Amino acid sequence: MRQLLVAVDPHSPARTRSAVEEAVRIYRDEFVGIRLVRVQPKLSGHVAMFFGTRELQQLQQDAGDEDLAYARSLLDAAGIPYTATVLVGRTAETIAQAAREFGCDRILFGTEEPGLAGRMFGSLAQQVRHLLGPGKQYQVIGS
Repeated sequence: MRQLLVAVDPHSPARTRSAVEEAVRIYRDEFVGIRLVRVQPKLSGHVAMFFGTRELQQLQQDAGDEDLAYARSLLDAAGIPYTATVLVGRTAETIAQAAREFGCDRILFGTEEPGLAGRMFGSLAQQVRHLLGPGKQYQVIGS
């Protein structure tokens, strides 16, 4: 079965909604596996030193689960099965690595007009495309 990785952006419900709606459309057309992914940023050493390793991991997992709640609710309402994963790291690099590790041939981002950082440095989708390199093994959908 083909696998679709859906990158969840908790800071933009509109982007998350558009990504999930596209995932539902693709699922109904092609019957793909869907994996929701939320990447939590690594905390600086200054912040991390106040927490034990397990406590820090649990805090990041809980925050990631909270961030995934909206996307989960949309897929649940549509009756679409999925797997949800919280990862920690640099967002673009972690999404690219997750696509490789989970065997996802498509990475789906929602659509939205890029902000200032996106215009200056490229959108997250553009960064992931660059990291995955040329070829037809991975398809990055969205902006």
